[in-house]
Amino acid sequence: MLRKIMLAGLVVAFTGGAAFAQESCDTKAVGKDGKPLAGAAKTSFMKKCMADSCATKAVSSEGKPLAGAAKNSFMKKCEAGG
Repeated sequence: MLRKIMLAGLVVAFTGGAAFAQESCDTKAVGKDGKPLAGAAKTSFMKKCMADSCATKAVSSEGKPLAGAAKNSFMKKCEAGG
């Protein structure tokens, strides 16, 4: 029972974290000249930023880094924001 509660808490934390990462990446999307990025440059930056922020959260319930299919599944869900 306790394990299910902890797992639900982690899911909620990661879901909220993806939304925060999206917002944080959006604010960081500026060029060297200080102007906001647009078009393909912004799309590329956002994709890399989201992947980087999700990669740091890809850990198991025991605190070990995820690998293989589990990591791929987590990254796909995290980058999609859900």
